[in-house]
Formats: sequence, C-alpha cells, structure tokens
Amino acid sequence: MGEIVKDVSDWYVIYTKPQQESRADSNLRAWNIETLAPKTREPRYNEFTGKPTYVTKFFFPRYIFARFNASAALHKVSFVRGVQSVVGFGAGPIPIDEEIINLIKARVGDDGFVKIGEQLAPGDQVAVGGGPVRDLIGIFEREVSAGERVHLLLTAAKYQCRLSVQRELIRKVG
Repeated sequence: MGEIVKDVSDWYVIYTKPQQESRADSNLRAWNIETLAPKTREPRYNEFTGKPTYVTKFFFPRYIFARFNASAALHKVSFVRGVQSVVGFGAGPIPIDEEIINLIKARVGDDGFVKIGEQLAPGDQVAVGGGPVRDLIGIFEREVSAGERVHLLLTAAKYQCRLSVQRELIRKVG
C-alpha cells in the first residue's frame, strides 16, 4: 500500500533581495501563495516647520512570511523574482509556528499597519516624553486623528485642561 501524504502548508520566512519585499510579496501571491508582509509608518519631521510626514516601511526589512507546502513548492518559491532564499538551517527551511504569525496579524490595524507601542485605555496615567510639555503627567482620554494624536487631561495648581499631543510622545506610567 502507498503511504498517504497530506497536503501540509506551513509558514516560512522568506529572505528577499535588497529593497525587493514588495516584488517578492506580489510574485508569491501571483502563484497563489499566502503571504504576510507587515508594514509600519514612521513619522519624519520637517526640520523647519516641525510637521510630520509619514514614511511606509516594512516591519522586518528584507523579510516576509509565506505559507506553502515545502515538499511541493520550495523550489518554485526559491526562484521567485525578489526572493533571495527561504530561511532555514542545514537540510531545509524551518517552519514558523502559526501562533507567531497570528500574533503579528493581531497587531495589524484596520489601516494595514503594525501598531507599535503600548495599548492605552481611557483613564490610564501617562507622561509626556517630549515637546513643550515634556515630563507632565496626565490622564489618557482618547485617540484622535487616526491614532496619530491623543487627548490628555492635565491637572496642575487647581487648573484642569485638555491637551492634544503626538501619540509617540506619551508613555504609560504606574
């Protein structure tokens, strides 16, 4: 009797050629291979005006994830344009635990970008880490303008005010 071989697809790490993450991702998806190429947005501040512009970057530069059956598709995946290699040790590629992929997917927001930093809930005590109100302690009220800015409630010398600051300038305390 022949041995029954089931179609097992696992997640693998793909090492891309320099600046070729998008190309490798697109070409793998064209072969109906599921991929995960998490991205993030980094603020860049204009040195004269101080206004931010946002740059999209891959969360893991030169690395993406792909789900495929290694015994059936490793050769094909290895020669996709944009792919340098499939990460492995010794004889072959090493699969990545599905829980790791699910953890990364859980951090991707509705906008398609990986959320970095602490999750804040209304009422959390926070400190401002930069700008003209540096080191002030306040209470997190809510996020505004797509999570780029937040509202804080500050109390100082019997005076209470609401303040709007950049999200990346605050950190949770206590």
